Amino acid sequence: MLDRAKAAPAAEPETPTQPKPRKAIAVKAAANAGETTRSGKAKAAPKPSRASTKLIGGHFAPEYSTQLRIIAAEEDTTLQNLLTEALNDLFVKKGKARLAGV
Repeated sequence: MLDRAKAAPAAEPETPTQPKPRKAIAVKAAANAGETTRSGKAKAAPKPSRASTKLIGGHFAPEYSTQLRIIAAEEDTTLQNLLTEALNDLFVKKGKARLAGV
């Protein structure tokens, strides 16, 4: 019969270490401080078209993306415009005011 507990030397308990900061957090913190990112690159200035806007997103099955892109192509419009239309339709359905489009 093998007794592995006796055969293996007792390991010393590990001392807890500080977790490494996640890269995205470190990059965002550096950008907010006007510094460079971890790779040494300066953060690019935001596009003027994104000034005073806020990203709204979600994770969906790939079929949602495909269908949206097909509709956008059929109507010769952008995903941004389709999503604006959909959100405004939702606002009206829920009794809220429509917002100005893109």
